[in-house]
Amino acid sequence: MYFIQPLFYFIISPMTAPHPPLLRSLGKLARGLSALFWGLPVALLVCAETARAEWLKPLGFLPALAVNALLVYGLWQMSDFQRQERPWRQALDRAQLLALVLLGLCPFIYWHNRMPEQIFFTAAIRVMQLAGVLFLFNLNLVLRRLGAMLPDETLRHETRQFTALNRWLLVALLFFAIAFASLMSLGQPSPVLVWLDRFSSLMLIFFILLPLAMTMALIWKTKEVILDAVFGARN
Repeated sequence: MYFIQPLFYFIISPMTAPHPPLLRSLGKLARGLSALFWGLPVALLVCAETARAEWLKPLGFLPALAVNALLVYGLWQMSDFQRQERPWRQALDRAQLLALVLLGLCPFIYWHNRMPEQIFFTAAIRVMQLAGVLFLFNLNLVLRRLGAMLPDETLRHETRQFTALNRWLLVALLFFAIAFASLMSLGQPSPVLVWLDRFSSLMLIFFILLPLAMTMALIWKTKEVILDAVFGARN
């Protein structure tokens, strides 16, 4: 897996000729990371506003469709890099599949806003929420695989550490969501249910926004490592 390090040195070495296919794949990788960096927070904001706000209603589901398409585009751009690395390809393929699921389900946000009484639309939103958590979980696996292939020991250490933390937070979020749904199905109020409902906003910030922010930081640092290794050393 670490044979990518000599490839980087081959590209940036002044004594050797450039390697156009690898340079091209690295350029697409950097563009894909940029698309993910900007697409993640915008997708969360636009989908949340589409679900509850009135000012996006004239545009229908097009804003949500556009930002989720940006995530698909970013992962597609990254797919040309190191196709022979099986762990990297498997993690990337899972993330692409989940991104396509989000793209296909995002119109239901608008339709649920228009017709909230429809049980089918509500179920589609629940599936999309689950797919979103799983997408962020698998995206952290993608970043871990990518960081392991890049010639930066600090990045490898930080990626390994923070992606593990992000995945544990997302697993905890799924656990609390299942517990909350189970308590709701009982039909009787309980102190735990009241406590969860009261602090649901704080739990959302901790278990969603914190992993999202750390994921964005890792994406940005990974992109900077790529640009510095390829272009900085050639100057």
